[in-house]
Amino acid sequence: MDEAKDTNEEALGGTPVPLPFRAAVDALRAARLRPQIEIESTPPPKRLAPFAYAMEATVVDGDQDLADGRLVLLHDPAGHDAWRGTFRLVTLVRAELEPEMAADPLLPEVCWSWLTGALQARGLTYGEPSGTVTRAGSHYFGGLSARPAVSQIEIRASWTPREGLGGVPDAGAHLASWCDLLAQVAGLPPAAPGDASVVTLPQRRGPQAH
Repeated sequence: MDEAKDTNEEALGGTPVPLPFRAAVDALRAARLRPQIEIESTPPPKRLAPFAYAMEATVVDGDQDLADGRLVLLHDPAGHDAWRGTFRLVTLVRAELEPEMAADPLLPEVCWSWLTGALQARGLTYGEPSGTVTRAGSHYFGGLSARPAVSQIEIRASWTPREGLGGVPDAGAHLASWCDLLAQVAGLPPAAPGDASVVTLPQRRGPQAH
């Protein structure tokens, strides 16, 4: 792949990719993450912003998937009134729950605090947070009645990362905090110092404009 075109031009139409967005995407690709988290780039949603980059992650324990999620970095060089900035992070996180946890009436508030706490734990400044926490349960009947009931939590959220030097947010730190949230939802213990491995996202496609 032509690296110059991959990082500087959008594949459809040759739209130049802004340097702040390119730098933010490079930081995402170079982030150090827990080895239990498998992550890869994925096609971003269209029409949410002029530029977008998306990742999908799964928390694994052996051959068992404990949680999964999607994180999207949006960029509008002209700024966005609702964001109060030029960047926005949008996420979806899902995991199955133990019945005792699913029955906790404070579960939605607790899950939201996991998100804000993960950002604060890494000293990240952000604005305009919004989102929903949804608790769902499935019960099986008839030919499926042997299956145990399943409960799931789903967190949908977005926030505006504070932009630093050159208008670039600390995207790598925001990705790391998001992975902290994934791990917590999956029930993993806090990572020990040095318990991380370098994860390089597959270079399937460059930063994109829509």
